[in-house]
Amino acid sequence: MSHAQNCSLTSKDLTILEDELTQLANVSRVAASYAKNFQTPAFQQTAMTLAKHHCDQFAALQHVLDGCNCH
Repeated sequence: MSHAQNCSLTSKDLTILEDELTQLANVSRVAASYAKNFQTPAFQQTAMTLAKHHCDQFAALQHVLDGCNCH
């Protein structure tokens, strides 16, 4: 069963959300790349934590948008 929400999003809202999703994806990708290149385990762990945080934020925002019933 779907729990769609009615969302009244303007084109400006959608542009802002698109920019936010892009930023979250980019930061997550860059942080994951840094984690692979760091030699210090503490830096690797911090970068991976940062990547996961931004990936989780991306997924959460996408989940909200997926639940919108935009007409």
